[in-house]
Amino acid sequence: MAKYKSLFDVQGTLGEVTFYKGEDGQYVRRKGGVSKNRILNDPNFERTRENLSEFGRAATSGKVIRRAMNSLMLDAKDSRVTSRLTKVLNQVKNEDVTSARGQRNVAEGLVNPSGKALLKGFNFNAKSELDTVLMTQYTLDTATGEVVIPDLIPNQQMSYPEGATHVSFSVGFLNLDLATETKDLQLSNVVNLPINGIATTVTLTPTAAAVGSGQSYYVLKVAFFQEINGIQYPLKNGAFNALQLIELL
Repeated sequence: MAKYKSLFDVQGTLGEVTFYKGEDGQYVRRKGGVSKNRILNDPNFERTRENLSEFGRAATSGKVIRRAMNSLMLDAKDSRVTSRLTKVLNQVKNEDVTSARGQRNVAEGLVNPSGKALLKGFNFNAKSELDTVLMTQYTLDTATGEVVIPDLIPNQQMSYPEGATHVSFSVGFLNLDLATETKDLQLSNVVNLPINGIATTVTLTPTAAAVGSGQSYYVLKVAFFQEINGIQYPLKNGAFNALQLIELL
């Protein structure tokens, strides 16, 4: 695979060469490879089919997770969140120690503590990771989903983008069963603060504890705003907002 520079925006296949556009520019690669029919039917590609099947399941699990958290992710994600999450979940399914090869899946992988550890800490916006935005300690009550940030001084304990005048905090407590795709998402109150030197204890309490037969996901969101004439506007459409999976049980 190679990048190319051209006066013309060429996309598609010309002879044995394919041109396409990626997020980082224009690319060119040579056409070729094994035919789809051979991969699907040739006994020599059995392992490949198994890998493709498991990867497909991981991708589907990623879609289920993203949809379950869609209301929180709308303004707190990057353009590559789908591929990044699928990559992590493909590693999680490797922790499935009960299913046969080709049948391993994320739901069984998350039963294993090592599988949970791989997903815990995932940032839905890689351009604004929570640990680089919020530089102070907080506590999580896993029974209720409540998060408390004691004595937060925004202009000292946060890394905030230029132009931001206010910051909001919220929490999501999700129970999600990937096997059945059933979910229960409970959201907390939103605490909005001016970015100044005043210490404030931030308490975020979901309306109820999420229930169900799946895993419990706890996410913490930080969103930035700019106040103009008494109205707060999302800063650059949420490009600097952070959303992290802070715990997974």
